[in-house]
Amino acid sequence: MLNFELKNPTKILFGKGQIARIAKELPKDAKILMLYGGGSIKKNGVYEQVVQALEGFQWQEFGGIPANPEYSVLLEALKVIKEEKITYLLAVGGGSVIDGVKFLSAAALYTGDSPWDILEKNMRTEEGAALPFATVLTLPATGSEMNSGSVISRAETGQKLSMGGPGLFPVFSILDPTVVASIPARQIANGVTDAFTHVLEQYVTYPVGAILQDRFAESVMQSLVEVAPKIMQNPADYEAAANFMWCCTMALNGLLSRGVPGDWAIHAIGHELTAQYHIDHARTLAIILPGHYTYNLEAKKEKLAQYGTRVWGITTGTIEEKAAAAIAKTEAFFNRLNIPTHLSEYTENYEGTAEKIAATFTERGWVALGEHRNLKPSDVEVIVKMRY
Repeated sequence: MLNFELKNPTKILFGKGQIARIAKELPKDAKILMLYGGGSIKKNGVYEQVVQALEGFQWQEFGGIPANPEYSVLLEALKVIKEEKITYLLAVGGGSVIDGVKFLSAAALYTGDSPWDILEKNMRTEEGAALPFATVLTLPATGSEMNSGSVISRAETGQKLSMGGPGLFPVFSILDPTVVASIPARQIANGVTDAFTHVLEQYVTYPVGAILQDRFAESVMQSLVEVAPKIMQNPADYEAAANFMWCCTMALNGLLSRGVPGDWAIHAIGHELTAQYHIDHARTLAIILPGHYTYNLEAKKEKLAQYGTRVWGITTGTIEEKAAAAIAKTEAFFNRLNIPTHLSEYTENYEGTAEKIAATFTERGWVALGEHRNLKPSDVEVIVKMRY
C-alpha cells in the first residue's frame, strides 16, 4: 500500500427532511448567495424547502448555472458575490452547480489578474483561501458534494479544466434521497455510469497490496450493479435511491483513492469530447473506457481480471481472457442503462476527433497520462479512434 494522507472535513446530513437542517448549520450573520441550475428545483419542491430553511437569513439567489458549468456564466455570479459582499455560498443542485460554486468560492478571494488562472495554471486552493460554502444535492453522480475537486468549461476557448485543493471541501452537504424521484431516467443512468467509472479510475491500475481499498471499491461497484435496475425502474423507491445516492458520494470522496495509484486518463479524454461535442460527461466516459482498457490490457490485466471475478463473477479463462471479459461486461452494463458507447452514436462528424484531442494535449504539455504516466498524446489518439 502506498503512503497517504486522508482528511475530509465535510459534514454529511443524510436522509428525509434534512434540508430543514440548513437553518441550524449556516452562520446567522452570513450574507448568503444560493446558486442553482436550470430551475428544476422549483418544480420538485427543493427550492421551496431551501427558501423556508433560509427564513431569517440575509440571502439572495443566482440561477442558470448550466451542465458543465460555463465560465462566462460563473463570472456573472462572481460579480454579484463581490458587489453584494457575499460571505457564504449555498449550492443547490447536482455536480455542475456544486463544481461552479467551488470555482466561485476560490475566485471570490483570488487577487490575480484573471480567475481563469486558477484553472489554467492549476492553482491549488488552500484552507482559508476560499469562501465557505455548503451544498444541497439534487442529482447523485459526481461526488462533488464530499470532495474538493471541480471541473469548469469555457466555451470561447473550447477548454474544460479541473481545479481543487483542501480549501474547497463543502462545510456541509445535505443528501435527501427523496429528490431522486423527480430525476429523469437519462440523468439517473448518467449518475450510475459516472460513479461506476469514478471507482474504476481508482481501482483498475496495478496491485499494491491494498486489499481493504480493493474491497471498498468492489463493494461500491457491486452495490451500483445491484441498485441500477431498481432505481431506473422506480426512482421513487426510497431504499434504492438512498443506496444510489450514497454510492455516488462514496465513489469519489477521497476514501477509495488512499494508498493506491490512480488513472484518470478516461476522464481527461472524456472532458475533451464534452468540450467538442457537448456530450454528457458520463457518456464520454462510457465511450472511452472500453478502448482505454483494451489498449492498456497488458498493464492492467491483473486488476481487470480481479475486477471481473469479484464484481462480475468471471471465473474461467486465462488472466487475459478474464480481463477482456470484464471490459465487455462493463460496456454491456452501460448499454443496459441505455448509454451508447461509441462516438458515432452521438455525432456524424467524428473524423479527426482523435487527432484534435492529441494535439490539444500536446499544446497543454500533457505528455503523460495514466497511472504509469506513460500514455502519450499519440496513444490517446489511438484510443479515441478505437471508439469511433
